[in-house]
Amino acid sequence: MSDTERTSPDADAWEQACAEDLAAEQARRRAQYGTPPGSAAEELRKLVDAVADKLSTLQAPIAGMAAQGAVNQLVNQAKAAVEPVIERNPEVFDHLAAAGSELLAAYRSAVAGHERRWSKDADSAKDEGSGSGEHIDLD
Repeated sequence: MSDTERTSPDADAWEQACAEDLAAEQARRRAQYGTPPGSAAEELRKLVDAVADKLSTLQAPIAGMAAQGAVNQLVNQAKAAVEPVIERNPEVFDHLAAAGSELLAAYRSAVAGHERRWSKDADSAKDEGSGSGEHIDLD
């Protein structure tokens, strides 16, 4: 494709129409499903901020201001410890989130067959009056 073909009005109109379609689809999805979650590092940062905000708004009438000051100091120390880790290694949290999902899928896969047998055995036990006593090894 030559330079004159790339900058033709038709090419620009096509590019603009595609961009508008994409923006409209993204807006429709945000309206339907809400804002998509960010990366795992961003979500951890949001969690830390939400916990910090919640702890700072809790009033402890029995313990008083000294306890509130200690909570605020603890929150600030936790944020100071977490923030550099998030900044240096944001991709680590994405990998940890993916690993957690894989572990959950593996657990579900291991347990699904046993659940089917248990429910089948429970149905037959009602009929027979005894259970299977089967040992389950998840290792």
